[in-house]
Amino acid sequence: MNSVVRAIAIPHQASSGDFRGAMRQLTGGVSVVTAGRGRDISGMTVTSVSSLSVDPPTLIVSINRGASSWPLLKRYGVFGVNILTSDQIDIAERFAGRGGLNGTERFAGAEWTTRASGVPLLVGALAAIDCEVEEIVERHSHAIVIGRVRDLQVSSRTAALAYWHGQYVAIDRDEDAVRLAEVSLPSPRALR
Repeated sequence: MNSVVRAIAIPHQASSGDFRGAMRQLTGGVSVVTAGRGRDISGMTVTSVSSLSVDPPTLIVSINRGASSWPLLKRYGVFGVNILTSDQIDIAERFAGRGGLNGTERFAGAEWTTRASGVPLLVGALAAIDCEVEEIVERHSHAIVIGRVRDLQVSSRTAALAYWHGQYVAIDRDEDAVRLAEVSLPSPRALR
């Protein structure tokens, strides 16, 4: 059977403002992506981290190519993904550029360590993941960075920081499970 592929012209393109509004409907986990080594470091707050593969452990992050961390990520070929806890809003704000902080200034007020690659990793993050760049796909204003996980640390904490409708939201596995039970949502067993 022969299949025919046709190009369909779409006369209207969504505006960037409309698209941004639509994406605010998507709740995202908040992470800080760090890049560089030694004193040549920077980082940014993102909600665009996703796992790609478990075998081998690989993740994807979308990076604005205008960000100060972008040249460092390309130069060194390594980066860190620090998944924030609900009480790390101040860190999220600093790495989002609030207060005009840049580069190494953003790292003040928190404890950092390094692992295999030498990239800064946040002590006390829900997870701190040390990655080596496997591939970069540049499109439009951003780049999709595929990172091979080289090392990681996972915390026993249970409250994550999320971003939804332009605001930070705490998600606590233990507290939210109790709240869901109070409103009588069916348990996973009841859905079987």
